[in-house]
Amino acid sequence: MENSFEEAIFTIERDSPMSWFLKQKYRLTSLHPDMSETMVHKRILRKCGGDLEHAIQSRCIEPCSTEDYMNVMEDITTGTKIGGNWYKPSMDNKTSGKPISKHNKPHYKAPLKCHTCGSTSHLANTCPKKTRINEIEVEKDETKEQITSLYMRVILSLLKRRNFQMKLG
Repeated sequence: MENSFEEAIFTIERDSPMSWFLKQKYRLTSLHPDMSETMVHKRILRKCGGDLEHAIQSRCIEPCSTEDYMNVMEDITTGTKIGGNWYKPSMDNKTSGKPISKHNKPHYKAPLKCHTCGSTSHLANTCPKKTRINEIEVEKDETKEQITSLYMRVILSLLKRRNFQMKLG
């Protein structure tokens, strides 16, 4: 059951937004009955993909009910290009004059994978193992005073640079 939730990623071509959202909610609540409804919604939204997840969160102000999330998801997927593959092949009936032979087979691309952790189940923009970019690493033996002095040095250098630029400018 947990694998089916983890592998379920929303695609507009094969899933109806309402039925997919409800199915994922039932799977999660059966796996984790003590999980709050807000956490259930957040975990489900992570399976939608970056653009669709952001669009839904922008339109739903916390706390939202399951019905609100489903309605917003339905509106976004039907009214916009977010969440879908909108590539439509041309309707030309032209064929290339070359028949595909044993030596002339088309090359297939390797499966897409996350550049952060290497998994093929998601891409880097939706990676759950993503680290913070601007986070300052703190060693265990550093004290609060050392960390504060580090921040103060950074702030002072920025202020000096700003004053220098103001004198030039």
